[in-house]
Amino acid sequence: MPDGLWQRMSGILFVLHTGIQWEFLPKELGFGSGMTCWRRLEEWNRAGVWKQLHELLLAELHAAGKLDWSRAVIDSSHVRAARRGPKADRARSTAPARAPSTTF
Repeated sequence: MPDGLWQRMSGILFVLHTGIQWEFLPKELGFGSGMTCWRRLEEWNRAGVWKQLHELLLAELHAAGKLDWSRAVIDSSHVRAARRGPKADRARSTAPARAPSTTF
């Protein structure tokens, strides 16, 4: 992989790990512009690069016998609940309550 791609990948991982905003990615770290890293992230998302990378990594780990599926977690939002599960309560509003009227 050319150096520029490694720099962008490292910049993307740095931002995702630290949570800083893209525009505040320090150029002194050698990752290039935060906006360039963000554009690469968007391009790679659309191209399916992350899915391919994930599948490749899983295949490599499986071949090396380094996967422990006994510790796997299933995201319950993607697993259909048997018998439709319990009914969810209506979500409460997080908006602030209206202030009392001062005209009375």
